[in-house]
Amino acid sequence: MYNKLKAEHDALLAERAANNSKPIKVTLPDGKQVDAESWKTTPYQIACGISQGLADNTVIAKVNKTVWDLDRPLEEDCTLELLKFEDEEAQAVYWHSSAHIMGEAMERIYGGCLCYGPPIENGFYYDMFLEEGNDFSALETLCKKIMKEKQAFERLEVKKETLLEMFKYNKFKCRILNEKVNTPTTTVYRCGPLIDLCRGPHVRHTGKIKTIKIHKVSAETYRKRGFQEVVTPNVFNSRLWMTSGHWQHYSDNMFSFEVEKEIFALKPMNCPGHCLMFDHRPRSWRELPLRLADFGVLHRNELSGALTGLTRVRRFQQDDAHIFCAMEQIEEEIKSCLQFLRTVYDVFGFSFKLNLSTRPEKYLGDIEVWNQAEKQLENSLNDFGEKWELNPGDGAFYGPKIDIQIKDAIGRYHQCATIQLDFQLPVRFNLTFTRPVIIHRAILGSVERMIAILTENYGGKWPLWLSPQQVMVVPVGPTCDEYAQKVRQHFHDAGLMADVDVDPGCTLNKKIRNAQLAQYNFILVVGEKEKASGTVNIRTRDNKVHGERTIADTVERLLELKCSRSRQAEEEF
Repeated sequence: MYNKLKAEHDALLAERAANNSKPIKVTLPDGKQVDAESWKTTPYQIACGISQGLADNTVIAKVNKTVWDLDRPLEEDCTLELLKFEDEEAQAVYWHSSAHIMGEAMERIYGGCLCYGPPIENGFYYDMFLEEGNDFSALETLCKKIMKEKQAFERLEVKKETLLEMFKYNKFKCRILNEKVNTPTTTVYRCGPLIDLCRGPHVRHTGKIKTIKIHKVSAETYRKRGFQEVVTPNVFNSRLWMTSGHWQHYSDNMFSFEVEKEIFALKPMNCPGHCLMFDHRPRSWRELPLRLADFGVLHRNELSGALTGLTRVRRFQQDDAHIFCAMEQIEEEIKSCLQFLRTVYDVFGFSFKLNLSTRPEKYLGDIEVWNQAEKQLENSLNDFGEKWELNPGDGAFYGPKIDIQIKDAIGRYHQCATIQLDFQLPVRFNLTFTRPVIIHRAILGSVERMIAILTENYGGKWPLWLSPQQVMVVPVGPTCDEYAQKVRQHFHDAGLMADVDVDPGCTLNKKIRNAQLAQYNFILVVGEKEKASGTVNIRTRDNKVHGERTIADTVERLLELKCSRSRQAEEEF
């Protein structure tokens, strides 16, 4: 269908150029007027007439104060501005075109239905509906290929009813057409095989986008597991903490202050704020389990003697989550939490031990509720398949819990993750549909503490995917310094942590040794031979020599190892 519409569009433009073209005046920002022909002359051609450098650096045109494709013919006398990337409107177009490149890659790899793909400040995103989760490691590689192909952005104006037929396979696009498009026609853009409902404009072709870095956040995994990522305030009125019970038992460990004769405090935990979110409107049983994830900053006024490096600090963040569920849903939710935990810890190579802490002597609530909950926790642990131990009477007064301790490189155990049932907060906040249970759950726990454990665990030899020093480029001599800087830029643009050593006071061997002592995963030596052939000579921090490879091949292989989260990237290269 698109090819037929494109042929009709091209024929219409050709007819207008042949029959309706006339001389027009184009006024530039400095007041100078340029002669042009309607339906023939494009902004890009005018830019080329001024200078090729200007044409190459122009992102988008602005015709009569409206952004305009560079290859779209002018239609009448007009004003013309040629916008470079420094202009905010040009940046929005640049990011929008980048989103289309990623959209094309997503369609080709995953085959799901694209939703929205707008530019945002300093970047872009694209939503896609997928039936199941996918690994995103191949996206950047395909995006680079699309950029190399310099696919033209083609603009078509099409009737709304025709577009409803074209996009009938995608309920999201049809909804946009029905709800947002109030005109008889609207536009679509094509780059490569991607045809997308879009107002435009866009850059001339995909080669104008120099690099794309896809920043994947934990929200991907959280959404896949049914969590909603939320943000709660850092400061709450003390009345909230009185309701939760924390003020009575924990206020000495909170940073509090007076504002307009009322006491406020920095939050030391997220659960009361999440209870407010749950309770802000009536809830149906169909909404349970409701899973809220929060990565907000927490503050606890720890005694100075209790502070120990990164393992115990006053300001920290944790991968905090609270699951509001019915009593009969506990077992499945706990199983899911344990599987999530295993997925994360396997990445780091951590072993861990599990302890079930049950009802203490002084507990709150109905003993039958406790017995039922503890039985479900036991079932979940048994189904999980890992060895676990019982800590009778070691649970919190408000619910039983599963403690998870990870083992570091020298055999020490650290408490990081926790899965805690809570029967009392729902009572304190009067949460309903009927009274839900809250599962408090963290996998990493304090991110700062986890970083401390990882630092000691790896002893400075960070795996490639986590390493803050992934690549060091070492020139053989001063004549190769410029080439070394270009090589470093290639790896930096690809999203790798890359540095270059151009210290004239160091010998080649000293530079290599310094990089190895600093635990750079890979050291790339470049001399006249590599400079002439566009290659690098690769060795690892353990002095394993992989030899000469092209820059492109090396970047691609390192990105593959990084995306796979390999713990032995230096050996697998």
